[in-house]
Amino acid sequence: MSDLRVTLAGLELQNPVLLASGTAAYGRELADVMDLESLGGFVTKAVSLEPRVGAKAPRVADFPGGMINAVGLANPGVEAVRAEDLPWIATHVRRPRVLVNVVGREAHEFGAVVARLDGAPGVQGYELNVSCPNVKQGGMEFGADPAALAQVIGGARAATTKPIAVKLSPTLPRIGEVAQQAVDHGADAITVVNTIPGLVVDIERRRPVLGFGSGGVSGPGLLAVGVLATWRVRQAVRVPIIGAGGVQSAEDLLQFLIAGASAVAIGTAGLADPKLPTRIVRDLARWCDRHGVARLADLTGTLEWPA
Repeated sequence: MSDLRVTLAGLELQNPVLLASGTAAYGRELADVMDLESLGGFVTKAVSLEPRVGAKAPRVADFPGGMINAVGLANPGVEAVRAEDLPWIATHVRRPRVLVNVVGREAHEFGAVVARLDGAPGVQGYELNVSCPNVKQGGMEFGADPAALAQVIGGARAATTKPIAVKLSPTLPRIGEVAQQAVDHGADAITVVNTIPGLVVDIERRRPVLGFGSGGVSGPGLLAVGVLATWRVRQAVRVPIIGAGGVQSAEDLLQFLIAGASAVAIGTAGLADPKLPTRIVRDLARWCDRHGVARLADLTGTLEWPA
């Protein structure tokens, strides 16, 4: 029997399969449709300092290349999550590791959210979404502004000793350099990638299909983008990487591992089929057995680049 355990910034996961932020809610919402206990872990829906109503409906739409969404980081706010959601996680989630996704409108808010959550049970670490816009700087992504990135990570680092992953956008032109900056400021892991900005038009109405207009594109078309970003980040930093983007099978997930990821998050495909993540865990074990791989973790970063 193959050993599927992996280590992520000091956290031992029973396997590398995670649920991506925005698709796992806070765990409770999926408990009746998915075997959470079979997974390595999940990243919660975003948590902000104050409640956020989110974007105008419709927020999600399918198109032939995948899915586009503009949820607007809707969430009940840190106080409600601490009081209502984390206690459920602490009593119902046993084996999976739980990272809380943190967002903010301004850089200082990330550390404030982490500080409010850090004493609560049920949380093993944090994922900072630095792909969201910094309203104080006119909407530039935190990850694209070195000074803002330093402030975001520094504030969160000061508020916790738990692992911090920083989630980067695939649109960053020098994603390896940004990953290195994140590590320099205290990140324990890097998540790549977030969604890609896109627009889908309703040609009958001549309007965007989403109420917000543009949105984030996810789904199978993002696989190659995420794998390349993972490889580029692996060349730049030595910390663990959470790969994400377009995973629909164990074979897709293995691409991320070989490119350098330690764990891989499943998003859009899990929304379409909540049983898929558990099947991928099973299929990973079968693949390892067929290929004589005793420890799945040994595959991480084994990609051989053409000479």
